[in-house]
Amino acid sequence: MPEPTPVHDAVEVISAKRDRHELSDSQIDWVVDAYTRGVVADEQMSALAMAILLNGMDRREIARWTAAMIASGERMDFSGLSRPTADKHSTGGVGDKITLPLAPLVAACGVAVPQLSGRGLGHTGGTLDKLESIPGWRAALSNDEMFAQLESLGAVICAAGDGLAPADKKLYALRDVTGTVEAIPLIASSIMSKKIAEGTGALVLDVKVGTGAFMKDVDAARELAETMVTLGQDAGVHTVALLTDMSTPLGLTAGNAIEVQESVDVLAGGGPADVVELTLALAREMLAGAGRGDVDPADKLADGSAMDAWHRMIQAQGGDSNAALPTAREQHVVAAPTSGVLTRLDAMAVGLAAWRLGAGRARKEDPVQAGAGVVWHARPGDAVTAGQPLFTLLTDDEHRFERALASLEGGYDIGTEGSSYDATPLVIDRIG
Repeated sequence: MPEPTPVHDAVEVISAKRDRHELSDSQIDWVVDAYTRGVVADEQMSALAMAILLNGMDRREIARWTAAMIASGERMDFSGLSRPTADKHSTGGVGDKITLPLAPLVAACGVAVPQLSGRGLGHTGGTLDKLESIPGWRAALSNDEMFAQLESLGAVICAAGDGLAPADKKLYALRDVTGTVEAIPLIASSIMSKKIAEGTGALVLDVKVGTGAFMKDVDAARELAETMVTLGQDAGVHTVALLTDMSTPLGLTAGNAIEVQESVDVLAGGGPADVVELTLALAREMLAGAGRGDVDPADKLADGSAMDAWHRMIQAQGGDSNAALPTAREQHVVAAPTSGVLTRLDAMAVGLAAWRLGAGRARKEDPVQAGAGVVWHARPGDAVTAGQPLFTLLTDDEHRFERALASLEGGYDIGTEGSSYDATPLVIDRIG
């Protein structure tokens, strides 16, 4: 039996958006489905993505595009769990290990966390890469395994299955190589199609802004946050967003195993103050969205409940949470050139250095080194003394040090002793 004549064609849809017209619901449904099935070619979808980047979409178009992405695959349902669900998504940064302590912390407060995470690309680290530095830990779980772990333990961090928004997986890879990653309608629909399809009851978005973030400008970050919050709310998901600073990297480490260790330090009641602050801020938003705003997550850090939840979560996915973490074979110490006050530490410079040391990847298929990364021994506002360690660079391949050092050149400033330092608030704004 012959294929039915399509109701639209790719050139028609591309031309409409090129000429700044709104796409109809029918056009959006058709083009997303046709691209997923291979009827619309990559070069045609590239042209449409560029037209969307240049000419934008209104609220109805973005909502319909997101719905079409969701409809391309399966939807998960956690309504059968005995506890409410909440999830968090970060738009990515440097030293952003927040998911690791956050998921067990929220679980310890009585809310289930179905955290579908990804791998790093470029200067931004990936949650799965960090966790895979733990001996034995596995990222791939079936839906049944995920549901069972959520019911018994309350927290899962794992890879998304191929059945969740396959249209997004295909389109994301295309945007990455066609200069259209920055299109806010496509960013918002990419993130929210997966999160809505995931089936969580509440969602908190950590939208990073600053030199080390995808969004460099506060106004653009706020536009993205507002778009995503609207998409979530329209889909019946309690959604809020925090705009958070990513001009300075989070914590004191950027890498894989070293960020796991820093996360464990937070769960043990220590860790860098900024990591603790953001973890608690996001936990409180997740708990409030799930109807458990009466629980103070700080208490669960203090009494060891969050650490217990961490051990159970890691062990349930085959990991040895008590095993020694991998360490790099080589290290290089960068000393402070002068005495004074560290007034700036650029997140992008640190992220690029960690990437060049082997902690990240240039292509999705590239391997990463578990022990590679950057440790910084001072944060902006701290006094430093000439000759003291400022950075420790870690890698298995000594030849990587040269390019990593080049990344750090100009990436920090040391002012004279007594120099003032005006700290940017970690949480810049709340939307939703």
